[in-house]
Amino acid sequence: MNILYYDCFSGISGDMNLAAMIDLGVDPEFLQAELSKLRLDEEFSLKISQDSRKGIFGTRVDVELAHHHHHDHDHHGHHHGHHHHEHRNLRDIEKIINNSNLSDQVKSTSLAIFKRVAEAEAKIHGRTVYEVHFHEVGATDSIVDIVGAAICFHQLEIDQVWCSSIELGGGFINCAHGMMPVPAPATSEILAGLPSTQGAVQKETTTPTGAAILAELVDNFSDSPHMVVQKTSYGIGHRDNEIPNVLRVQLAEISQQADALPTVPARLLQCNIDDMTGEMLGAALEQLMEDGAMDVHFTAIVMKKNRPATTLSLLCSAEDEDKFKRLIFKHTTTLGIKSTDLEKTVLDISFDKLETPLGTVTMKNAILDGKVIRSKPELEDCRALAKKHGISLNEVYLQVGKAREI
Repeated sequence: MNILYYDCFSGISGDMNLAAMIDLGVDPEFLQAELSKLRLDEEFSLKISQDSRKGIFGTRVDVELAHHHHHDHDHHGHHHGHHHHEHRNLRDIEKIINNSNLSDQVKSTSLAIFKRVAEAEAKIHGRTVYEVHFHEVGATDSIVDIVGAAICFHQLEIDQVWCSSIELGGGFINCAHGMMPVPAPATSEILAGLPSTQGAVQKETTTPTGAAILAELVDNFSDSPHMVVQKTSYGIGHRDNEIPNVLRVQLAEISQQADALPTVPARLLQCNIDDMTGEMLGAALEQLMEDGAMDVHFTAIVMKKNRPATTLSLLCSAEDEDKFKRLIFKHTTTLGIKSTDLEKTVLDISFDKLETPLGTVTMKNAILDGKVIRSKPELEDCRALAKKHGISLNEVYLQVGKAREI
């Protein structure tokens, strides 16, 4: 499976994304020709150059606008007639894209990205999506950035887009409305529910346009992806910050083995307890198992001041981590819990009924690659039969073994 991986340690903007895609191998002439289909050629030109930050070389893109008056709007985005196109709203943008002869895929991806920005701006300013006049987005450069992102994405022919946590930066920026905190409210809104980090530099590292591109395209977020990288490229940002202001993108493959063992992300929660009785600990373990933990076990340890104590270890699924932390705090005396990310690999299991001279026993089968590799009788069934017939558990197991051979 072919993966496009975005490593956003220094965030992402629309032009950094375009630059990174060109650096990765999208032909700049192809990109220019496709963008010409928007029929906005008289409004902008793309300047593509090589540049570097902190010794990392890559491609830089400048969207050069033919009209520089677009900074001259007042704070509410009112039209000044002569450069009316700088304050397009979503309807205007939809018209431009739909009336172009770009492919349907590129059109729908572009419109989906724009809609994310419009929805965020509308929510912040208390308007509907079609009332919002974009300073940022309506400007020609955002049309170029977003439609360009869609063109490059469909050109690369990848199966999935993966992404690291997105660095947002920090501090304050000047914009049409005055001073705004970083991340800009639209960026926060667009990235709701997605992993991000903040404060690597006191600058804006991720723009609303960059955020919307990722929100639309990314299938999977991971800071430690298991993949084989084929090619790494860099889109160079326009500022020089303390950290390299570059967007790293990688083309990678993940091998999908048909017979890969079923592995699920899990969490190991642990705490050390020296002030609960054995009875209380036993009750807590039972309660946590009843609440659906994958596993709970105790380890005897010696703590400070030579106190005998107990480590409680609980295994649960990643999404249940919070639930079980709360339950551990509720049912034990601990004041702190350590959490470790791990992967749990489990065999498939099936159950059969086995008739024996002593009665029916449930057999539990372990399955690997579709074949039963071992079976064992369920302990509780065997105990019940031992009790019923007044014989030892060992004798029941011997009888079950004989019955299986028949």
